[in-house]
Amino acid sequence: VQLQASGGGLVQAGGSLRLSCAASERTFSNYRMAWFRQAPGKEREFVATIFRNGDSTYYSDSVKGRFTISRENAKRTGYLQMNSLNPEDTAVYYCAARSKSAIYYQESSYIYWGQGTQVTVSS
Repeated sequence: VQLQASGGGLVQAGGSLRLSCAASERTFSNYRMAWFRQAPGKEREFVATIFRNGDSTYYSDSVKGRFTISRENAKRTGYLQMNSLNPEDTAVYYCAARSKSAIYYQESSYIYWGQGTQVTVSS
């Protein structure tokens, strides 16, 4: 499965962006998916995850209440709606799918990865 992340860009603090993650195969609907991000000089960190049928979601404390993860399996696409952005959200955002472990916040749990999309929030 190939994943294509898009939707990043430059936005002012307080603004919003919606990221998309398009999958190449229908089997995407069978997999948990997640978003991670990596800021300059920092390790990649977990942002959010959604189970395959969309009924369970989890967020990191840093984005809870501001970001919303969702998916449309019929379109083989996942989303990350980001509101109230601040400069600390500046990072390359990656989507991932097919977790091989119940540890959903660990990047090593995921098999498929997108190429990343840059999000820059100016103050």
